[in-house]
Amino acid sequence: MSADRGPQPTSTQPTSTQPTSTRPTAPRAANARTSTPRPTGARPTSAKPATRRRPGLDTPREVRRSLPTPNVDPEAFGRWSETFARYMGTARFIVWMTVFVAAWLAWNTFAPSSVQFDPRSLNYTLLTLILSMQASYAAPLILLAQNRQADRDRVSFEQDRQRAERALADTEFLAREMSALRIALRDVATRDFVRSELRDLLEELTADSRQEDHSDGSTSSRDLPKPSE
Repeated sequence: MSADRGPQPTSTQPTSTQPTSTRPTAPRAANARTSTPRPTGARPTSAKPATRRRPGLDTPREVRRSLPTPNVDPEAFGRWSETFARYMGTARFIVWMTVFVAAWLAWNTFAPSSVQFDPRSLNYTLLTLILSMQASYAAPLILLAQNRQADRDRVSFEQDRQRAERALADTEFLAREMSALRIALRDVATRDFVRSELRDLLEELTADSRQEDHSDGSTSSRDLPKPSE
């Protein structure tokens, strides 16, 4: 049966052949680079994102206030703290504090239990709390007063040092002026010096006058005529 079929026709459909590009790829890339020149000073689009530079250990950090703080006049608060610290250092405060504690202890010890507000059985908890609170507030106030006093002492010491420097400079100036006057007075004629000079001059004039008188007497005796015999 295969012999009766005859020769099968061969497929004459032309095969589509795509033309191969003979243009080089390297010049194309070069032309693409030269066709779009990059402007000078422009940043490339593929730059890395800028990283935040961490400050060094020698750079102080910025103070960030997350909570609102009350606006208090430091000068007025400092004066009040000085007044409080000055009052706490007086005998009046100690006496009144002793009277208060003694009355508190006596009332809560000997008074009836129904009227006691800080009984002894609780070890005077309220009094301990009050004294602790007073100490916790008194210590910073006293330190603040001491700091203000230290600042005033520093300013006073600085002013004293400046006054001492000015006084030393004035003293040195006066010492130099006195030494200059002493040096200048060495060349100035004193009273004794003038007297001695005048005395010497008078003696010289007296000697000259005597010498002139003696010379005049000798010449006059020569000029007189001799007596005739």
